[in-house]
Amino acid sequence: MNAPTANWSYPTAIKFGPGRIAELADHCKSAGMAKPLLVTDKALSTLPITAQALDILAAAGLGRAVFSEVDPNPNEKNMADGIAAYKAGEHDGVVCFGGGSALDLGKMIALMAGQKPGLSVWDLEDIGDWWTRADSDAIAPIIAVPTTAGTGSEVGRAGVLTNSETHKKKIIFHPKLLPVVTICDPELTVGMPAFITAGTGMDALAHCLEAYCSPHYHPMSQGIALEGMRLVFENLPRAYATPNDLDARAQMMSAAAMGAVAFQKGLGAIHSLSHPIGAVYGTHHGTTNAVVMPMVLDFNRAEIEDRIIRAAAYLGIAGGFDGFKARILALRTELSIPENLTAMGVDPARLDELTEMALEDPSCGGNPVEMTRENTRALFAACM
Repeated sequence: MNAPTANWSYPTAIKFGPGRIAELADHCKSAGMAKPLLVTDKALSTLPITAQALDILAAAGLGRAVFSEVDPNPNEKNMADGIAAYKAGEHDGVVCFGGGSALDLGKMIALMAGQKPGLSVWDLEDIGDWWTRADSDAIAPIIAVPTTAGTGSEVGRAGVLTNSETHKKKIIFHPKLLPVVTICDPELTVGMPAFITAGTGMDALAHCLEAYCSPHYHPMSQGIALEGMRLVFENLPRAYATPNDLDARAQMMSAAAMGAVAFQKGLGAIHSLSHPIGAVYGTHHGTTNAVVMPMVLDFNRAEIEDRIIRAAAYLGIAGGFDGFKARILALRTELSIPENLTAMGVDPARLDELTEMALEDPSCGGNPVEMTRENTRALFAACM
């Protein structure tokens, strides 16, 4: 089956299909960029797909500037270095190229490079109307080019940044962080290592699952989340087992974008546990989500069982809630996901600290079961 090609305008302009990276320079120019800075991560910066993107920019007279000092869980130090590079190169826009880390940090550079001195990025955390503190006109245009299929940051209005001193992840929000154009080219994901294909794919599933289970009212997100889960269950095993399957890769790119659109409805305990673990231990975010996913299903069962039974029926999974959980467990095994947090190196002596961090995470507010210090500590223990 051939991979699909399409142009979408929801929630932003999305250019979807194999080979569409060739359009990068044209979209930069249409966004008003004459000298973009391409932001990617260290590992990706040496790969042929990055050289290809830079060649496309250079051939169009847009230079080939790149910033790649991006940690797996990017922090304000990475951002400061990126802003310095942006200003030194007199750039006028950002091409976010890579997985969630590069996309998030590229957004932060575009957000903060033009702001007046004295405004901290932490002043723009996704709380109330804090985003109005930023000068909207000073935010540089953003083009997003995902090379993984997981976070969906390419269709989001926020980025996640880790505070290097407190080791807490913060969600930084502004409406103008939504990229003006997103290029979803599944060919760029073919070279992902298998564990990244697995972890990012499970991140997309976590977004869809938590959005679907969130108690908040948002029927549009509910439908998108349900179909996103179907795409993951049907295509992630194919993308993992047969990396060159472009159709499976394309369907996973769709599922990733759908998950990020859907979680406007809310996230929950999967993410509120995963964020502090990633901040403290540097674990891969999507893989951590996958590790805690079955335990969170059990934690929330009393509130979500009927909803999961309906999802299982749509997804063709027999056995209702138990069948759905068994499918998650089977998928984790198929993708070689660690069985528990102990296998990921989490120290049980730090569970009290992690519990406090989880309760401060904004994701816990969307969980179907209210998270308390006692039940969250018990949930962490169940994940060990």
